[in-house]
Amino acid sequence: MRRAADPERRPLERADVAQFLERATRALERHRELLDRLDAALGDGDHGENMATGFRAVIDALPAMPERDLGALLRSIGQVLVASVGGASGPLYGTAFIEAGFALGAAERLDTNRVADALEAGVRGLARRGRCAVGDKTILDALEPAARAFRAAVNDGAAEDGALVRAAWAARAGMRSTTPLVARRGLALRLGERSRGHQDPGATSCFLLVRAMIPSRRAAGAAEPAIPARNEAPGHDTGEPAS
Repeated sequence: MRRAADPERRPLERADVAQFLERATRALERHRELLDRLDAALGDGDHGENMATGFRAVIDALPAMPERDLGALLRSIGQVLVASVGGASGPLYGTAFIEAGFALGAAERLDTNRVADALEAGVRGLARRGRCAVGDKTILDALEPAARAFRAAVNDGAAEDGALVRAAWAARAGMRSTTPLVARRGLALRLGERSRGHQDPGATSCFLLVRAMIPSRRAAGAAEPAIPARNEAPGHDTGEPAS
């Protein structure tokens, strides 16, 4: 039997969203050059810069965003991303956050089922906006498996941290699955068969964002869960973010 004070069972609040945004921004900054290199093979070569710029803009705007209404907060985040992330990624990620916000309504605290609802709404919104499906070599190849894994973990009785770890592993597998695919959406579509063999930068940034959802709860006596990932060797681009 779990203890009533188990921190993994604590509902999520605005502070948790703010902490996620800070972790996500640091991760995107840290892997900006990797994301740009991946994008150079398939697009304009600026995905890392665009994502880092967009999330910095979200952090700057956060103090003026809603304090208690988490649905409105996510919608505000999405609107900033639409306005500040260049290329197709801004509308795609922005729509995912906006649709997740609509799914939450005016909730002030979230249990794992509501988080699963938000993730699934984000998947539907992104797929609709991008007119894409799993296998098209896009962000969705990481986001949809992550949402599915999170829901399955919740249905299995997992607490938030465990469900997020499973979601991050699924996002990582989805990210890696894009390498052998031929792009069917976005700028990479023009490359045809030449897009095969390159990891999708959007799926990679999505993995970073899902991994950033895993909270650090050291103060509550719980170690921060880690998702092992192969480090980049000097002079060798593995196409995979470091842990």
